Amino acid sequence: MATGQLFSRNTQALFYNYKQLPIQRMLDFDFLCGRETPSVAGIINPGAEGFQKLFFGQEEIAIPVHSSVEAACGAHPIADVFINFASFRSAAASSMAALKQPTIRVVAIIAEGVPEADTKQLIAFARANNKVVIGPATVGGVQAGAFKIGDTAGTIDNIIQCKLYRPGSVGFVSKSGGMSNELYNTIARVTDGIYEGIAIGGDVFPGSTLSDHVLRFNHIPQVKMMVVLGELGGRDEYSLVEALKQGRVQKPVVAWVSGTCARLFKSEVQFGHAGAKSGGELESAQAKNQALKEAGAVVPTSYEALEGAIKETFEKLVEEGKISSVPEVKPPPIPEDLNSAIKSGKVRAPTHIISTISDDRGEEPCYAGVPMSTIVEQGYGVGDVISLLWFKRSLPRYCTQFIEICIMLCADHGPCVSGAHNTIVTARAGKDLVSSLVSGLLTIGPRFGGAIDDAARYFKDAYDRGLSAYEFVEGMKKKGIRVPGIGHRHTFDQKRLKQPLYRHPWEDVLYTK
Repeated sequence: MATGQLFSRNTQALFYNYKQLPIQRMLDFDFLCGRETPSVAGIINPGAEGFQKLFFGQEEIAIPVHSSVEAACGAHPIADVFINFASFRSAAASSMAALKQPTIRVVAIIAEGVPEADTKQLIAFARANNKVVIGPATVGGVQAGAFKIGDTAGTIDNIIQCKLYRPGSVGFVSKSGGMSNELYNTIARVTDGIYEGIAIGGDVFPGSTLSDHVLRFNHIPQVKMMVVLGELGGRDEYSLVEALKQGRVQKPVVAWVSGTCARLFKSEVQFGHAGAKSGGELESAQAKNQALKEAGAVVPTSYEALEGAIKETFEKLVEEGKISSVPEVKPPPIPEDLNSAIKSGKVRAPTHIISTISDDRGEEPCYAGVPMSTIVEQGYGVGDVISLLWFKRSLPRYCTQFIEICIMLCADHGPCVSGAHNTIVTARAGKDLVSSLVSGLLTIGPRFGGAIDDAARYFKDAYDRGLSAYEFVEGMKKKGIRVPGIGHRHTFDQKRLKQPLYRHPWEDVLYTK
């Protein structure tokens, strides 16, 4: 696995399976940190291309959308992080496609429930190619003041409270995304804050382990101490124990393994994560905490004492001169979206549309002042309702009948029967017979009337090839082509359909016998 930091202020990512809120939160974090360029270079939505409009501060930007992983990586060779918001069904395949791209170094898999066999293949490929997988079942990670993945650290208010808009001195790694948010806040209260935080995910086989990231933090000069939050189940923490015993970690490690309450239950307990299930004494929280303590980690007596242990370790490093004070900076305010501002009562906005025909402010809706109950009780027809909505008054019966005739003519095919519709409308306008007829004839086109041309071509081709009607219809179906000129469904006798087509001797029209 990589031995240095994963992200920087110039890191750019590709986001798989468009989700508006996580992407907007990433862009808001970028703006909060004073980045010059957005961290999301492109979006991958299989089968779709174009742009998605989002905000970078007050500026609205267009982020390109690509239809495939390969196309996105080719268009954005600088982007080396792949954030995968696909479902558990397709997360493995899309993640493997990303890992195979030479430009991608880090893949974060958000989905829970990815099949373990698929996860093992991803881990093996990533390790063989010196790439990093975060997840599955992860919220992601963050490098303070530089880059964050998706929903990591939650809302902007929480990010500001946790001082994640500028780097601190603590490297943090956890299995839980929710507990990561809690610890970011805890660490910010008693230290100068996080430098980098990672949630590896709660599955049985995480793409990268607690010890992977602790060893990586050990090679980052800006990280002066590490905080590790494990949980019962599995033996991931023991790889960290071995690293500590072997002297591969030279910086202080404060660790706690959650799940000590499991012993209070008479039967085996399965906690929220798939991997949070003790399979024996060695996998219990108590055994892991004891092993970490014996290996040299600072392990408190309880979770409540974890904050004090972090504070004590940090203050000791400050006294030794290993940590200097971090200058505080005031982050810029993030513009609030109009919808949320309206909901919170901070702004008022004028209406853009005023309806003069429909009013739903009272106990029942009204059309042009006529209550809905009156429309129902008096048996208003479709033409009567349209007269209220379109003309804002009740029209005479002959007018509403004409409206209903127009609707009936268009109800089956819409504009496809425009010839008959136009002829009637022209006649009602007082034009002569020839003008009315011509107005209908002039609307003949591929969707109406003109379909006869295409029908003749297809039918003649079928006749020339000696196809039966059944073979002809099935062939058109397989090609995905609608049979021209046939707008209605008929039940054909299968025996008749299998008879050959023949031409009527005096007309260029094809029939079935």
